[in-house]
Amino acid sequence: MIAEVIIQSNVKNLNRVFDYKIPAEYEDKALELIGARVLIPFGRMKSLEEGFIVNIKPSTEYEVKEIARIEEKYLDEERIKLAKWMAKRYFCNISDCLKLMLPPGTTSKINTNRVKEKNVNFITLKKDEDEIEFDIENGKIKSDKQIRTLRFIMQNGDSLVSDIEMFADSSRAVVNTLCKNGYLEIIEKKVERDPFEFKDIQRTEKLKLTDEQQEAFDTICDSMDDMLFSEFLLFGVTGSRKNRNLLTINRKNTK
Repeated sequence: MIAEVIIQSNVKNLNRVFDYKIPAEYEDKALELIGARVLIPFGRMKSLEEGFIVNIKPSTEYEVKEIARIEEKYLDEERIKLAKWMAKRYFCNISDCLKLMLPPGTTSKINTNRVKEKNVNFITLKKDEDEIEFDIENGKIKSDKQIRTLRFIMQNGDSLVSDIEMFADSSRAVVNTLCKNGYLEIIEKKVERDPFEFKDIQRTEKLKLTDEQQEAFDTICDSMDDMLFSEFLLFGVTGSRKNRNLLTINRKNTK
C-alpha cells in the first residue's frame, strides 16, 4: 500500500504529495492512517522530515522509500479537504493550512521549539498482592516502612517515589531494597502535558463599543445580513480594538 504524504515545508516546489510505502505492519489498517503525522526520509537529507498522510492508494509508478515512523493521527479527511481548498483559495502551501488545524505544540517540526515528551519513573508491583500479603503475615517482610510502602502501592497503583516518601512515610532506600528483593520494579511512563494546567483564566465582561465603533459594527453587520459581503477598511489608532471588532462581527455572523 502507498501513502500520499504532504511534507511540512514552505517551499513552493514541495507543495504537492509524495508517495511513500506503508510499513507492512500497518497495511491491514492503511485507510485509518489518513491524517496521521509521519517521519519520512526525503531526498539526500540525513534527518527525517515531518509530513501528513492525505491519501492511501494501492500502488505507484515510482520507486519509493518507506515511511520511517508513524505517529499520532491529528487530522481527518474533512480537514484535509478544507486545507486543500484553503491552499487553492489563498495561494499558499497545503502544509501551512494543515498547521492551522493541529493542537498546540504540534505545529512545528521535531526541533528544540517543540514541547518535549516527559517520561517519568513510576514504582509498580512485581509480585501478586496475595503473595505480598502472605509474606507480610508470615514475617518474611518485617520492616514497617517496607510494609507501608507495599500497601500504599497496592491501594493507589503505580506511584512516584516522591508520593511514596510523602504519603507512606517511606524513603527511596526502602523502595530500592524492595526492588532488589523482587517485590517492586521501576517502569517508565510518558506523562501527558497540559499547557493550561496552571493558568488561571478569568472570565471577562463584554466590552462596550464607542459610538464610532458601534457605527462601523452596525454598517458591516447590515451588509452581511443583506448577503452583500462587501469589503470594509477600518481606520483607527493602534489599540482601538479594530481586530476585536472584526472578531465580534465574525462570531455574530456564525451564530
